[in-house]
Amino acid sequence: MERLPGGQFPYAALFWPALVAASASETASFMTAQFLEMMGDGGHTPQPPEGATASGIALELQAVRLRDFSLVKRGVPTILCSPFALHGAVLADLATGHSLVAALRRAGIERLYMADWRSASPDMRFLGIDDYLAALNVLVDHLGGTVDLIGLCQGGWLSVIYAARFPAKVRKLVMVGTPVDTAARPSKLSALAEATPLTVFRNLVSLGDGRVIGRNLARVWRGGVIESDDIRRSLQTPEPAGSPEFARLEAIFRNWNAWTIDMPGTYYLEVIEKLYKRNELATGGFHALGQRVDLSRLQLPIYLLAGNADEVVTAEQLFAVARLVGTRPEHLRREVAPCDHLGLFMGRRTLEEYWPRIAGWLNEPLTHCSDGNEEASGVSGSGPSAA
Repeated sequence: MERLPGGQFPYAALFWPALVAASASETASFMTAQFLEMMGDGGHTPQPPEGATASGIALELQAVRLRDFSLVKRGVPTILCSPFALHGAVLADLATGHSLVAALRRAGIERLYMADWRSASPDMRFLGIDDYLAALNVLVDHLGGTVDLIGLCQGGWLSVIYAARFPAKVRKLVMVGTPVDTAARPSKLSALAEATPLTVFRNLVSLGDGRVIGRNLARVWRGGVIESDDIRRSLQTPEPAGSPEFARLEAIFRNWNAWTIDMPGTYYLEVIEKLYKRNELATGGFHALGQRVDLSRLQLPIYLLAGNADEVVTAEQLFAVARLVGTRPEHLRREVAPCDHLGLFMGRRTLEEYWPRIAGWLNEPLTHCSDGNEEASGVSGSGPSAA
């Protein structure tokens, strides 16, 4: 089985059927055999990853917990919208020195929250993208109705859809490693998703009785070995392989990677069909909560961060946002970090060099224009990595 290089392994499992057979019928047969075999698998169950930073629970809904990392209770709140894609939100708070949460707080984001999406129970199997947008809306309203949003990977497209649907509720938007226009320059992962017949993904949901069972995907994907060098590359750690400190980090990473969450089949199939197969967000055909999503009407300040070695999401898939939204060029910033996909969220160098600039940009005040609209001051990119 092919394994995506450069630390991209955790998300490749989402589209694993494309990697194991040439036709839908062969893939379905393989899937059935694998899942039947796994029914008797009573192997070791990983421990839920705890994260590196203490937090409280500000609100708990069926689909999501709102984690509170705040140091203060005043000012515009920032919500980290974590990806709802097989692995948990500890992606953003993995370990000391590899925590996006800690990096943002050090850089001055003091009222910080995170959407921690819950594993889907059987009664959640019919929840779709609209349900997760509605849940995010409840979180925003709970925090006062106006927020800054930071969307990570799959959480990024949810965030931009939310901002387009409720433009008055998002002050600034950050999108990191996010697929928006999957046709702009396909990644290995988006190409696999596009090439695999939708029937294959529907069979996967059927085998989970209406859900995508994360632990089963992870078991199948164990054929793709996670090398220690891949983990070092994603974490960007200077600790040498074989050292006690790296062994500790590697164990934390492997436990995070082994702990998976289940997704509603409806949500999963909507993501595959609407975002990857029909590319509706880029072509203007996406509907959310009863309305068509028109990104051209979105005019808020936006910051985009991509990885130059990201094989899950190419920079072009994210930077297409610049031509799709109505944000003025001087209020839209783009940067490319020298890292793979996971390095955007947990790489030490990326957290130390790139995220402080994002935090500083978020903390810049909005100024009033003569036409009464608000816009950010000083948001144009001027650093060496600005595009």
